[in-house]
Amino acid sequence: MTDEELKDLLKASKRAKRVAMEKAGELHDLVEDRLPAAYQEIPAIAQATYDACKAWEEADNAYKNAKQE
Repeated sequence: MTDEELKDLLKASKRAKRVAMEKAGELHDLVEDRLPAAYQEIPAIAQATYDACKAWEEADNAYKNAKQE
């Protein structure tokens, strides 16, 4: 793997982490500010947060695995 490809994987991991942190922030705001009135939003926001965290994990693992090779 070239240095450029490795940098691209690192960028993808950082981007995915940023998205995951944004989704976690949305979930936090829901819990802190809008519950219990907005309880109907829990499933959608929780799923989006889960998906974003899973995407970050996959991107981070891809970077770590490529870095070890």
